[in-house]
Amino acid sequence: MKESDTAMAKRMKEYLRALEGLQLPEYLRYVQDTRRLMRTQFIAGLFRGLGMAVGFTILGAVLVMVLQALAQHNLPVIGDFLARIVAIVQSRLE
Repeated sequence: MKESDTAMAKRMKEYLRALEGLQLPEYLRYVQDTRRLMRTQFIAGLFRGLGMAVGFTILGAVLVMVLQALAQHNLPVIGDFLARIVAIVQSRLE
């Protein structure tokens, strides 16, 4: 019986250490401070939006480069498709 008690005591100490590691009091103070929470979320949203803008810009540039490379090879289907897109864009500009 003493062996099971000591094993249980060891497990309880491990659980207590894990709970202390979660830092719940600090988290609760953070969540209750609405100004700090809103400021943090606002800054995170700005950086998230900036990251998406940069990512889409890079992805768009890569896509344009791939389409240009395909157009240079004079592939009939893709060349016709790109020619139609260019014609549509030019007609909208006039």
